[in-house]
Amino acid sequence: MNQPTVVADTTSETGEGPVWHPEEELLYWVDIPNGILLAYDPATGTYEPVYRTDVIGGFTIQRDGALLLFKAAGSVEVWDHGSTNVITDYHSNMTETRFNDVIADPAGGVFCGTMPTENSPGQLYRLGTDGEFSLILDDVDLPNGMGFSPNNDRFYFTDTCFFDEEHDGLIYAFDFDSDTGEITNQEVIIEATDIPGLPDGMTVDAEGCIWSAQWNGNRVVRFDTSGNVLESIEFPAKKVSSVAFGGPEYRHLYVTTATGGNDREVEGSGAGALFKLEPEVRGRAEFRSDVRVGT
Repeated sequence: MNQPTVVADTTSETGEGPVWHPEEELLYWVDIPNGILLAYDPATGTYEPVYRTDVIGGFTIQRDGALLLFKAAGSVEVWDHGSTNVITDYHSNMTETRFNDVIADPAGGVFCGTMPTENSPGQLYRLGTDGEFSLILDDVDLPNGMGFSPNNDRFYFTDTCFFDEEHDGLIYAFDFDSDTGEITNQEVIIEATDIPGLPDGMTVDAEGCIWSAQWNGNRVVRFDTSGNVLESIEFPAKKVSSVAFGGPEYRHLYVTTATGGNDREVEGSGAGALFKLEPEVRGRAEFRSDVRVGT
């Protein structure tokens, strides 16, 4: 395992949601509160903001290659290199909140978490291919990273437990029906006790192990599905927020970080930047969303 290196020296307030776009050979990620979508080109070593809007909690890649952006108050829009198309503009249950981590599933739907507010807990929804939301989980402390087992029979979901004094962050596993998107039989497989920080974004590698970014923990941790720590990679930045495999054969691990509105003297060297690792194990392509756009 090599040491993490900065590949895009941004100072994102909350860098999050990295996703590799295989056709474009670009790594996209967001700065959530500033509504910035960024792209990194490993072939040239350059990066740039490609879209500025209001809040972007996360995004998926549609089957046609466009990006599906999840914003605030239930708003979801398609972005395609300068062209935008709002597909849901408002949801009565989401007026005070915004989306956080999201992930497309094998059926083309999208699991999407919403942030807790003073009047509502965090929640997990699924946006179907018909553009309709279904409530999947209520009363989540802080919904975060998600992933699927290699054979797609398990769904993993992170509750950061940022406000929950009884837990140090939980990762759940569910039985998953890849045809319908239904999840059942919830169980805790990882409780991040005695690990610095709190579990945030995550991804699953080709061997079925979970890579979890540890917010305020200066590290990414690789777990097996029994909760055993297999590797712990330290970062100079304190707020390590999310992870994604990308590059040729998904051999590179890209890691986002955050400043949290502070400077690097407080949050550590490289806070807010995009890092890269080259682990011994490879990753897998993410599923594509297939949410209906237009009529």
